[in-house]
Amino acid sequence: MNPLEIEIHSLTDTDRLGQALAATLPAGTTISLIGTLGAGKTRLVQAVAAALGTPREDVTSPTFVLLNEYTSGTRPVYHFDAYRLKDDDEFLNLGPDEYFEGVGLTFVEWGDLVANCLPSNTVRITIEPTDGESRHVTITGLPPEDAAALKASLGQPGA
Repeated sequence: MNPLEIEIHSLTDTDRLGQALAATLPAGTTISLIGTLGAGKTRLVQAVAAALGTPREDVTSPTFVLLNEYTSGTRPVYHFDAYRLKDDDEFLNLGPDEYFEGVGLTFVEWGDLVANCLPSNTVRITIEPTDGESRHVTITGLPPEDAAALKASLGQPGA
């Protein structure tokens, strides 16, 4: 499972990536989002949720509430934020297993802080700001068929 490298140059590109992820990732996928403050982690979750039918404006960062659930779309989106948690036990007390095993997509912002608590097949998305709205995105942990489908939906070579 080689990493998938994607260059994003605008918010429209982020929306396209969100649409592609919504179309590609199977139900029950857990996604660890990694990046600095302001890298675009919540924006990517907004794009995925919008592609699944949840109004973008309903999707907010769960920094202070720790978990938001969006169930108005065609598939649920569960959105955790581990930034303010003290340790793995605090994350586990949120009951993430029921979400990991559910029919939705589970996003964990700052997933690297609770990596030991995430399923072994977690997809990892690292977002690195490069300039203005531009981002370098690295996706690891996708099964080959999902990586190929994602590349194809983004119009990337090697699909």
